Amino acid sequence: MATEQHPAVRNWDFPRGMASVALMVGYAREYGVAAEVMLRGTVLTERTLADPDAQIDARTELAVIRNLVRALGTERPALGVEVGRRYHITTFGIFGFACVSSPTLGETIAFALRYLELSFTFCLPVTHWEPGEFVADIHDELVPPDVRRFLVERDVLAMHQVMSDLLGRPLTLLRAEFDYPEPEYADRLAQIIGVRPRFGQPQNLFALDPTVLEQPLPQANEYTWAMCLAQCRELVHRRRARTGIAAEVRERLVPRGGADGYAAPLGIDAVARDLNMSTRTLRRHLDAVGTSYRSLLDEVRRTLAEEMLTATPLSVSDVAIRLGYAEASTFIYAFKRWTGTTPASYRRERVRK
Repeated sequence: MATEQHPAVRNWDFPRGMASVALMVGYAREYGVAAEVMLRGTVLTERTLADPDAQIDARTELAVIRNLVRALGTERPALGVEVGRRYHITTFGIFGFACVSSPTLGETIAFALRYLELSFTFCLPVTHWEPGEFVADIHDELVPPDVRRFLVERDVLAMHQVMSDLLGRPLTLLRAEFDYPEPEYADRLAQIIGVRPRFGQPQNLFALDPTVLEQPLPQANEYTWAMCLAQCRELVHRRRARTGIAAEVRERLVPRGGADGYAAPLGIDAVARDLNMSTRTLRRHLDAVGTSYRSLLDEVRRTLAEEMLTATPLSVSDVAIRLGYAEASTFIYAFKRWTGTTPASYRRERVRK
């Protein structure tokens, strides 16, 4: 058996289905946050939430997550825990059905790591064995700092909930560790996972009793398992090959290379040339899928602006220049339209957190 087992994906930036966004929008609605607020800064509508075949990029889900944290993060401190517990095996479609029909929890975990891009996670689990323990290290290094704690808790609690669903009973962990200070809801978290977590640790992780990995799952079915594996392989192939025009445009609008590599997004004429079509044709294609160059540019600019304001020391003027604005005042106006606050206020609030 390998010392470590890594997921097939190396970062969270993979396409995903709509179920996770729909789940979070539904949760927010219960606490008085309208879908319009949750979907702000994206090209999504309430109608697209109900489309089982819709595919979005990870940054779109990240925008929805930021809206959720902005709307309810202060009111509900255990937001990540509460949302994570709503991810049941049925949330994951054919990926979840494959997990249900697998022979053991150990084989389910190995399968999930191979097909992690069919999940909704942002934190990447890497598993290894220690004496008397099966440990999952939860890597969050690539997750944006402003939503990191929420996503660590959401993803860990989602993993715990799914494993509990598979076993047909609540799963008790041997230990759990988190790299942030102990929160006020630590007792609640301990009650859910069956052990009191340790906080302020070097990294995030949880550990299972190895014997639970070999227990047959209640709904294991060899034929269904094989059929689901084949369908998951085909779904991964389709997702990797599927490059809709909106995704292609957005990819060309997002600069690569981190904070030092931020540069003004391409204009529509340059994007059209890169896609080997006329500007008019590009506009027509985007209109056919319910979006526009301006909407995609706004979405990219908002995501990049929030990242630069949160993760870099760049001034507001420098952020504006890197986003292609001729004047800082134009950027400030646009940012207030996206978020309801100024860039300076947004940064101060994130620094306080």
